[in-house]
Amino acid sequence: MTRSAPSARTRGVAPLPADTSTHPIPLALFVLLLAAGGGLFIAQTGPGLSLGASLLVVLLFLSFLHTELALHIILLSMLLSPEIVVGGFGGVSIGKPDIKGDVLVVRIEDLILTTVCLAWLARAAIFKDVGLVRKTPLNGPIVAYTATLVVATLLGTFAGNVRPLRGFFFTLKYVEYFVVYFMAVNYIQDDRQLRRLLGTALATCGISAVMGIAQIPSGERVSAPFEGKYGEPNTFGGYLVFMLALILGLALAAKTVAARLKWFALAALTLVPLLYTLSRTSWLAAMPMLLTLILLSPRRLILILGVGCAVILGSAVFPQQVLDRYNYTFHAPEARGSVSIAGARFDTSTSARVESWGYGVRGWLKRPLLGYGVTGFAFMDAQYVRVLVEAGLVGLVAFLWLLWRILRTAWGTYRRSLGTRFEGLALGYLAGFMALIAHCIGANTFIIVRIMEPFWFLTGIVTVLPLIHEARGAGPAARGWDRRAA
Repeated sequence: MTRSAPSARTRGVAPLPADTSTHPIPLALFVLLLAAGGGLFIAQTGPGLSLGASLLVVLLFLSFLHTELALHIILLSMLLSPEIVVGGFGGVSIGKPDIKGDVLVVRIEDLILTTVCLAWLARAAIFKDVGLVRKTPLNGPIVAYTATLVVATLLGTFAGNVRPLRGFFFTLKYVEYFVVYFMAVNYIQDDRQLRRLLGTALATCGISAVMGIAQIPSGERVSAPFEGKYGEPNTFGGYLVFMLALILGLALAAKTVAARLKWFALAALTLVPLLYTLSRTSWLAAMPMLLTLILLSPRRLILILGVGCAVILGSAVFPQQVLDRYNYTFHAPEARGSVSIAGARFDTSTSARVESWGYGVRGWLKRPLLGYGVTGFAFMDAQYVRVLVEAGLVGLVAFLWLLWRILRTAWGTYRRSLGTRFEGLALGYLAGFMALIAHCIGANTFIIVRIMEPFWFLTGIVTVLPLIHEARGAGPAARGWDRRAA
């Protein structure tokens, strides 16, 4: 007989306590509190703001009653939520501001996530046996990394490098996605929940890809939906390459030809907007992703043939914009400030990024331990250097510890998933994680919400996969996740 709880402890993942029913008395008090607060708010505000706030209150109430519904809403909002611009010349508008200036940009997704988080905390406070933070192998690194960011930012504020309000909100933004991780690991207990939520995540990817393809005729670089005039193609590219890895993993592990063809069709749909983002950092990230899939998948021949054909055919396969972007990167005309390495001259954008890394390292040498604090130094579009200069050597060590623990967790889950229905999911996640590690070279990948929220949600899924597998009675506790894998 399988004993799930003991093996869960040996793996370092605590079993989730059984959920409780919604008792009438706390629920009635909760409704009365919302009604009183809502009435007071409506009396003090206009109709537009009142309607928006009312919708958030409805979401808060629904999230309190039904956690899974809240998770589905979060998954849909990850890529399909617009930004609200308050201020400037346009008053209140959707999308990034047409004219940059002193405006407040609020993402609807941030409001949704905050609302769901409050409902989760309220439910945990009322029903004491509902878990709040489940024990997982990532808890330690998450706490260490978060604490380092907070301490570094506080010190940077006292030193005058960080504006207090700006530093507070950016630090909060950096750790916001950890909430998604803990919600996933606390809620998901069986494969039916997993399949429903994963289906929503993949549907969001498909919808976003179609909306990206619709942008191609404009001639502009493809970016995420609802981003207005100033889109962020590199952000969209990072999201797409991560989801492409997941889809390819599911395709390679599919048991039937028909299922495999469906997954490859979705992969092709995702690949098209990825190419048209013209994001060189995302293209670079695709290389370790494909290499991981080729090395680990028993059906690697399918992928090798596909990649080989694309390389051989070259210009006949890739759009002209992609070829032009590649050639311009390494064979740009000589310009002021351009950098040449091994005979290859980089374009001004790449050269500026390389020079910013050197500038960041020189700045770090002046504050080596805890850096300048979040937002305390000049902007740099490179994750590793940015962590180093903002949180110092201590922060970089904590960040690398977190990445290492994620890698070990994913690898342990993949090894225990071989031959099961979860093999493709674990394989795709592992390949996607390798892609994001490479993406960090030229982007602030691990602080970009549109990449990190789906990533951390799937990290939560991969973390609890061994428990779900064992709960289905698939094998003895010995097949679980031992301490070395955790």
